[in-house]
Amino acid sequence: MAVSEAKSAQDTGKAAGEAVRRPDGWFKLGRGWRKAVLVTHIVSAGAWIGIDVMVAVLVLTGKFGTTDEVRGLAYEALATFVVWPMLGSGLISLVTGLILGLGTRWGLMRYWWVAIKLVLNLVLCTLILVALRPGMGEVGEYGRDLVHGAPEPAAISNLFFPPAVSLVTLTLATVLAVAKPWGRIRRTRTGAKRTDRTRTRTTR
Repeated sequence: MAVSEAKSAQDTGKAAGEAVRRPDGWFKLGRGWRKAVLVTHIVSAGAWIGIDVMVAVLVLTGKFGTTDEVRGLAYEALATFVVWPMLGSGLISLVTGLILGLGTRWGLMRYWWVAIKLVLNLVLCTLILVALRPGMGEVGEYGRDLVHGAPEPAAISNLFFPPAVSLVTLTLATVLAVAKPWGRIRRTRTGAKRTDRTRTRTTR
C-alpha cells in the first residue's frame, strides 16, 4: 500500500512538473484528439489550395476560352460555387489551427512560424469576404451576358490576382508548417520574470 501511494504521489508530481513546464496552452489535447484535429487541419488546407487551383482554371477559361459560351459558363461557375467553399475551408483551417495552438506546446504567439501562419490565414479569410465576394455578382452577370455578345469590362481582368495571391500565400504557409523556421518569439523581461515567479510558486 505504501509503495502504491508513493508511486501515485510520484506520478502526480511528474504531471505537475509537466504542467509547470508547459504553461503555454489553455488546455492539453489528448493524442487521439490532437491527431484528429491535425488531420482536419491538413485536409482543410489542402481543400483550400485545391479550390484556389480551380479558381485559377475558371479564370483562365473565362479569359481565354475558345467560345463565348464556354467563357460565360466559366464565369458563372466562378461566381456561384467558389466563394463559400473557399471561405469554409479557410475558416476550418483557422479554427483547427487555433485549437492546435492552444492545446499543444506550440501556442499561438510563442513561435514565429505559428504566429505568421495565423496572420496569413486571417488576412486571406478577410480578403475573401471584403475583396472577392462583393464582386462575384457582377462576374456572374457578366458570364450570363457574355453569351449575348456583351463587351468585356476591365474589372474582369482583376480576377487574376485573387488565385495568384492566395496560392502564393498558402504555399508560404505550407513551407512554414514544414520547416518551422526562426524559432521562438522573444519574450520581454517582465513576461519572463512573471513566468519564473509562477513556476517557483507552483513547485513550492
